[in-house]
Amino acid sequence: MADFFGDTMLLLPCAVIIVALLLWKAETRRTSLQWLLLIGAAGAIVIVSKLAFLGWGIGSRTLDFTGFSGHSALSASIWPVLIWILASRVSRRLRLAAVACGYLLALAIGVSRVILHAHSVSEVIAGLTLGFAISTSFLLMQYSRGTRIRHLSAGQLTAVLLLPLLLVMQGKKAPTQSLLEQIALTIAPIHHVYTRSDLLKGRLDADTSLINPQ
Repeated sequence: MADFFGDTMLLLPCAVIIVALLLWKAETRRTSLQWLLLIGAAGAIVIVSKLAFLGWGIGSRTLDFTGFSGHSALSASIWPVLIWILASRVSRRLRLAAVACGYLLALAIGVSRVILHAHSVSEVIAGLTLGFAISTSFLLMQYSRGTRIRHLSAGQLTAVLLLPLLLVMQGKKAPTQSLLEQIALTIAPIHHVYTRSDLLKGRLDADTSLINPQ
């Protein structure tokens, strides 16, 4: 279950919900642009790192690194910010506690990726570091500006949470990995995408020796 809370199928709609909530009030429309730029940068870094490995084998055998963990990066970027917005009605202390839970949720998702052998420790650390940098930067900017989020009624809060809840219930995951593999096959001079096994077993060394014979 923790793994699904880091899936693109759930987190991309949550990122859009954040934009919608920020656009709702005139005073926070500029804030929505800040959010779009930050989350866009996080997504771009993750995608480029993954395509670099899938298409060109750019990674680290020593660190067992094939790209930023997308689950970790997006979770750490989105959950603290979304919870900060949704907790706008509660006291400052409770809001800080709620945001801390958002950070802990992202950390749990990252740990689950290692436990499930979906990512190496280095990939999860890189993803969490990127995501926490994004969410913390955004929240600190809002703190320095004294940004006030429009309060949501109980009915509005239920409506906002309805889509994520429905996505959790249906349990389907986004086919992001297969999509990235198709993109890599299209843009890179390869017939098969690079895999972690290639990195660890030496396919990259073999390919390099063919390209650059001694």
